[in-house]
Amino acid sequence: MMSLRFLAAAALCASTPLPAQQALTARGPEGDLAGTLVAPQDGQPLLLIIPGSGPTDRDGNNPMGVTAAPYRLLAEALAGRGIGTMRIDKRGMFASKAAASDPFAVTIADYVRDTRAWIAAAREATGRDCIWLAGHSEGGVIALAAAQDAEGLCGLVLLAAPGRKLADILREQLRANPANAVLLDEALAAIVRLEAGETVDTAGMNPALMPLFGSRVQPFVIDLMRYDPPALAATLAVPLLIVQGGKDLQITLADAEALHAAAPDAGYAILPDMNHVLKDVEGTTPQANLAAYDDASLPVSPALVDAITAFVSRPQEDGQ
Repeated sequence: MMSLRFLAAAALCASTPLPAQQALTARGPEGDLAGTLVAPQDGQPLLLIIPGSGPTDRDGNNPMGVTAAPYRLLAEALAGRGIGTMRIDKRGMFASKAAASDPFAVTIADYVRDTRAWIAAAREATGRDCIWLAGHSEGGVIALAAAQDAEGLCGLVLLAAPGRKLADILREQLRANPANAVLLDEALAAIVRLEAGETVDTAGMNPALMPLFGSRVQPFVIDLMRYDPPALAATLAVPLLIVQGGKDLQITLADAEALHAAAPDAGYAILPDMNHVLKDVEGTTPQANLAAYDDASLPVSPALVDAITAFVSRPQEDGQ
């Protein structure tokens, strides 16, 4: 027997047509970067969604346990407001595999170059004078770095973006989980070396630490640790909206507060029930929160859609 939840989801899909989507490419270092464009309606804005850390695809899914499709669902919800989106696969991954032979041989500056290529491609495809960047999680650092050059940009939306250097966030996350006690000393020692720009010998390393500190990812981690998000936010010359969920298990309100302190004129939206994958969750248990990470039937937070719509539409209405 089908559940009421399934029937409700089916009814919603039947009554809400999906937005028209088209494939779009941009120039990558070795081949094309691949993405999905949902064109904006006449006069409406366009957002380029920059994905979070690791092998996260254009829909916001990740083979390491995320199948919630938050970017696809956000794009569909914004399309209902007439707002266009561009969702992308990172160089060397998924449909952008041809763009780089080694997806791990990358720096933030490389991702910034890819972002600029996408800005140019999206503007050409839609005729827009400028587009918005929406950086999620680690993608927020890339968006902040890319937005230091304001050419072709209307502004920037940060979604659960870090407000501290990576080393500080890793220390807090590792210490917060009691299950990490047996490997905490080893992990903290690795962070100290990486923070100093030195690689770590992984021979004999606890296998549980390899996703964080494997030899292939260490050069990128070292590079990312050099970036200070509040310092980047303080120098922006474009409008900024900071959005943070109150039930985010990975990025905290302290991060949002640090970003806002650095850019006090920015828009600032704290959504009490939203978690890291942009879904509203009930209760306060980690189990309930993490259940949303693999639930693509759960929509993105309606308050998130409202906040983005209000922010990116305002300059359009003012004729900017």
